[in-house]
Amino acid sequence: MTRPNQAWSSDITYIWTVEGWLYLAAVKDLYTKQVVGYSLNERMTTQLVCNALNMAIHNQKPTKELIVHSDRGSQYCSHEYRNILEQYGFQGSMSKRGDCYDNAPIESFWGILKNELVHHYNYQTREEAKADIIKYIELFYNHRRIQKGLGFKTPNQMAEDFYKLAA
Repeated sequence: MTRPNQAWSSDITYIWTVEGWLYLAAVKDLYTKQVVGYSLNERMTTQLVCNALNMAIHNQKPTKELIVHSDRGSQYCSHEYRNILEQYGFQGSMSKRGDCYDNAPIESFWGILKNELVHHYNYQTREEAKADIIKYIELFYNHRRIQKGLGFKTPNQMAEDFYKLAA
C-alpha cells in the first residue's frame, strides 16, 4: 500500500457479555492501520457490516479506486452490502474459501483488541462492552497505540504524515 484509502479490510468479531453476545464489525485501512469504521450490535446482521462500511465512507471519503476486502461471510455477500460497493464504484475483494490468512490485517486487530481490552473484563451488559470498545478504538488504538509496522507511529500519525507530505 502506498497511500490511505487504497485498500480496506473488514470483518466481524464477537464479544461475550452476561447479557449475551455483542457483535463488532470493523473496517481497517491497510496503509495507516486506522480503524476507519465500525458498528456494534446484539445481532450479526447485514446492517451491522453496512453501518461499519458507511461510517468508513463518511469518515474517509475515499475515491473509486478503493478495494474493500472481506471474508466470504453471508453479510458481505448480501445485496445490500454489494450495492454500497457498487454505488461508490469500489472494488470488492473476498478471501479464498477457507483461508483466514487472506484477511490477516483485521484478524490482527481482533487479537489486539481482545488481548489488550476485552479479555481483561467480564462485561455485565452489552452497553458496558460497547462503551469500552468505542473508547478503545476512538481514544486509544487510532490516537495513542504506536505500531512497529508504522515506524513506531500511531495510525492517526501515519495518516497525518501522509497528508502533510501530499500537501
